[in-house]
Amino acid sequence: MTTIQVFDPAMCCSSGVCGADVDEAVVAFAADFAWAREAGARIERFNLAQQPTAFAANTAVAGFLQRSGSQALPLILVDGEVALAGRYPKRDELARWAGLAAAPAPAAAGGCCSGGRCC
Repeated sequence: MTTIQVFDPAMCCSSGVCGADVDEAVVAFAADFAWAREAGARIERFNLAQQPTAFAANTAVAGFLQRSGSQALPLILVDGEVALAGRYPKRDELARWAGLAAAPAPAAAGGCCSGGRCC
């Protein structure tokens, strides 16, 4: 089974969905992460502030941080290989990497209209 590892920048909590100024991309990814895990994906998430040894122990991640710095996080590995850096994956990317049937992303706050189409 495929393993997906997400290496987050330093955040105040493990999910990144805390504090007064929450990044909407982190909120969306937290929902997609939970969906993937519930659907059976083998997916892990590491926070630089809370789990720095996970970053140092992985040669691909340590090398990435030396070259690009922590401002280039998040870094996503699929079976130990870099799959994505600098942004969080979308639900369809997680599904493809994990071999799951894609599920629709949750509706955005404020309605289900997007891309000029409404439900």
